[in-house]
Amino acid sequence: LKRKLQSPHGNPPLKRKRKPSVNTFRKCATEADIREKGTSSQISLPKKQLTNNRNESQKSKPFIKTSSLFKNNPDIPEIHRKAVQQVQENVFTTEAFSQLDLHLHLISTINTVLKISSMTSVQKQTIPVLLEGKDALVRSQTGSGKTLAYGIPLVQSLQGLETKIQRSDGPYALILVPTRELALQSFDTMQKLLKPFTWIVPGVLMGGEKRKSEKARLRKGINILISTPGRLVDHIKSTECIHFRRTQWLIIDEADRILDLGFEKDVAVILNALNAGRETRQTVLLSATLTEGVTRLADISLNDPISISIADEIQKALKPALQSDSQASSSSDCMEQENFAVPEKLKQYVMMVPSKLRLVTLAAFILEKCKFEKHHKMIIFFSSCEQVEFHYELLLKVLSGGLESEQPGRSSVSSSCLQFLRLHGNMEQEERTEVFQEFLKSKTGILLCTDVAARGLDLPQVTWIVQYNAPTSPAEYIHRIGRTARIGCHGNSLLVLAPSEAEYVSLLASHKINVSEIKMEKILASLMKDDRFRLHRPGNKKSCGTDPQEVRERATILQTKFENYVHSGEGTVRWAKKALQSFLCAYTTYPRNLKHIFHIKSLHLGHVAKSFGLRDAPQNLTAFPTASSKKKTKPRPKRSDLLKKTPSKHRLAEILRSEYSSGIDTGVSKVKKKKKQRKPGSQQIP
Repeated sequence: LKRKLQSPHGNPPLKRKRKPSVNTFRKCATEADIREKGTSSQISLPKKQLTNNRNESQKSKPFIKTSSLFKNNPDIPEIHRKAVQQVQENVFTTEAFSQLDLHLHLISTINTVLKISSMTSVQKQTIPVLLEGKDALVRSQTGSGKTLAYGIPLVQSLQGLETKIQRSDGPYALILVPTRELALQSFDTMQKLLKPFTWIVPGVLMGGEKRKSEKARLRKGINILISTPGRLVDHIKSTECIHFRRTQWLIIDEADRILDLGFEKDVAVILNALNAGRETRQTVLLSATLTEGVTRLADISLNDPISISIADEIQKALKPALQSDSQASSSSDCMEQENFAVPEKLKQYVMMVPSKLRLVTLAAFILEKCKFEKHHKMIIFFSSCEQVEFHYELLLKVLSGGLESEQPGRSSVSSSCLQFLRLHGNMEQEERTEVFQEFLKSKTGILLCTDVAARGLDLPQVTWIVQYNAPTSPAEYIHRIGRTARIGCHGNSLLVLAPSEAEYVSLLASHKINVSEIKMEKILASLMKDDRFRLHRPGNKKSCGTDPQEVRERATILQTKFENYVHSGEGTVRWAKKALQSFLCAYTTYPRNLKHIFHIKSLHLGHVAKSFGLRDAPQNLTAFPTASSKKKTKPRPKRSDLLKKTPSKHRLAEILRSEYSSGIDTGVSKVKKKKKQRKPGSQQIP
């Protein structure tokens, strides 16, 4: 058989150096028979001609775009970890606000307007301390009512001042928050608390708003000023009417996030301005996590503070923070406690998904929770603004029936179930506020966002938090999942990890964060409920079960829909590449202690590109967005020209000096050259 299949000259084929097996020859022979039916000499044809014939036969067939989703994926590792005892805080107490020494109108406002009767643990411990006029460093889990913990004593103290507050007096209290959305939320809470005390005027300053209108409000007078650090520093430098002569309160909410966003210098400017106006005041620092930066800030701004940490007391059974003994405990003690408190009714899940299947799995999860189960409100976190924009447009078009316009009945059903919104830092302020308010009021919906929505926001009825890109630290993980299961409500969170990132689960476990695994196959099986992704075969009956092969086929159809949309025009391809590039840039920014888990070299670029609807890994990603880089690649000078044009170190220095000084490089360099030639030994300069 071997002799027969060799070339007629008896020489072995050039490429076959190893001894071929009989099975391979059989395979080759059968393939040749199938492709070359009707031809007399199948074996004697050269190899090049065979490949040409194969290409011609492929061209004659209708081109079907396929997506190889389930091939060459890395094995999903089993998660081996010990079940850890999570740190939990008792959110509610049995004590009512009426037991505190508060104004009757304030108590009735809390009960009727805010509809709250009993205090949370952090409120029970913080309010009496602040009513005594002491500084405090408050650490408590997200969604435990920290805004009211400082808001109630603030209103109580301001309404009880001997001389009645006038609007023209200026700010009596300053509240610093990291994001614009949190500023709006805090402003709304303060407005509700101040309903009985109309002479106290709250106000908000934040980026994106018109400076003129803000200056006009400052001129009229704001008594409780809520602001983001950047905008406040802007007004301190440019607005003459702003002063802090009467400021008695400084409250820094989400202190760690303010420092993370690079506002440390701005906070220093604000503290200097406050000290220039008035030296004595009451200061409160609040956060769910305490970092080294917060400790440093506490040392600078707080005077003999009381440290209130609910989780520490429950875990260690320490004395209450209200006692005088606890005054000696510094903020560094809180730093040693690395275990984070998690809401009691929050269920946490993790899902291992290969890079290729990320997009399809996310879409299947959205369909299962928000279309088939309904009554779910979901937040999906991404690591960059470009990813939010890209996924918003892609999911809106493919899942909400944008591409199913030819079937109006089906698209109307799907679009009525799925409502997509987006929120990130590159949006205009008006649009951000509109989206925030819309998601706040809606009972269902899917919000795609960056970490701009990870801090302090109280978004009611959020049932699922999906972390599509893993957070940069366990502290950030806590803040993200804190958008659900707030004030004793139920909630769920899902963390999506690649197989190479499995060790992140152990890292979370070391911080007393316990996550259960959801299998990817279970999520993909929900595609069986949607007939839009059914493979239409002749005589095919409706499938009842969850056949793994059919699940794979449906996932492939969905992926093909995504890819078809992305490749429908140059603009969408460019958009996908930009989103991919931003993901890779964000992936390189993980801190050094997490590089062994999240390393750029562990990613398969082709597989990651698949999760952005791209069929191939794009080339020259860094050079892609800029038009100038394309111009640079066009001219290709000869080797000799390159050698002539290579400038020396001195020449480069001359060009740089001249560009930064006068902007003219040719004249200056010529004069210098002439001067150098006159000097002896100048030719030896390299």
